[in-house]
Amino acid sequence: MPDTRPAKAGGPPHPFFRLGVVRFGLATALVLFWVGALASTATGQRTSRTPDQLENVGVDQKLGATIPKDLSFQNEQGEPVRLSQYFDGSTPVMLTLNYHRCPQLCRIQLQKFTKSLSGMSWTAGDKFKVLTVDISPYEGPKMARTAQERYATFLDRPEETVDGWHFLTGNRAAIETLTDSVGFRYQPLPEKEKQFAHPATIIFLSGDGTITRYFTTLDPAPGDLRTALVEASDGTVGSIVDKAFLACARFNPDSNSYSASAFKLMQYGSVLTVIVMGAALFVFWRRENEQLETAHEEGLHTMVDEQA
Repeated sequence: MPDTRPAKAGGPPHPFFRLGVVRFGLATALVLFWVGALASTATGQRTSRTPDQLENVGVDQKLGATIPKDLSFQNEQGEPVRLSQYFDGSTPVMLTLNYHRCPQLCRIQLQKFTKSLSGMSWTAGDKFKVLTVDISPYEGPKMARTAQERYATFLDRPEETVDGWHFLTGNRAAIETLTDSVGFRYQPLPEKEKQFAHPATIIFLSGDGTITRYFTTLDPAPGDLRTALVEASDGTVGSIVDKAFLACARFNPDSNSYSASAFKLMQYGSVLTVIVMGAALFVFWRRENEQLETAHEEGLHTMVDEQA
C-alpha cells in the first residue's frame, strides 16, 4: 500500500524550491559580474586619461631643421660655451635633454644610454660627440659634473667616452630656445618644486646642427645608434659595410630601429645585375674581337705565303 503519512517537517525541499534557489544564485552572480565589469571599465577610463600636466608633453619631430648654434651654456666645469663649439661641420652629435633631479625617467634613460654606448666599438669624441643639456634652469655645473662622473661608471671605457660626452647647463631662455628648435615639449610639475614632466628622446644632429633622426626608445640597440650616426654624418663616418647597409635600410619609427628594405634591395640588386651582365657582355665582345683579329691576321699571312 502507498505511504499516505504526511511528510516530516525536516524532509527534503520541493524540486521547484531547489530550482528557484539555483536561478536566484545564477542571477546574482550575473549581476555581480556586470557590476564588476562596469566598475572595471570606469576605473580603466579614469586611469587611462592623460593628466593635465602631461597633455602638452611630447616630441614634435623636426627632421631637417637646424638648431641655433649661437646659444650660450656652461659646461660641467663651469666654463661658458656656445653650442657652435661642438659642431665642426662633419662629426655627428647625439643630443639628450634631461635634468639631474629627475626622480626616475632621466636616470633610467641615461643608464640605458650608457649601456648602449658601451656596446659600440666607437667612442664619444672619436667618431661622434654627445651633448646632454639640462632642461632645468635651477641646476648648475656642479650637478652636471656629478652626473658626468656617475654615468661614466656605467661605461666600459669611461676615460675615453667622457672626453666626448659633455653635460651643459644654462638659463631658461637658452634652454627653451633649444628645446623649441628640436620640438621637445616639457613643462614644470606644479605640485612638485623644480621637477618637470618631459619625454625621453635621443636626437641625432649632423656636423652643422641639422636634425637627422629621433630615437624615442629607452633602450636603443648599439647597432642602431651606429647606423643613425652614419646617417647623420652623410656617410663620412663608418665603414663600407655601414654605408652599404644604410643605403639598403629603412628606419622604423615604431620600433626605433633600422631594417633592410626589400624594395631597395631589389633596386640595388637590379642595378648590380645589369652591371654584372654588362661586364660579362663586354668581356665576351672583347674576346670575340680578339679572335676575329687573330683569324684575320692568320688569313693574311697565309695569303702572303701562298703568293710567295
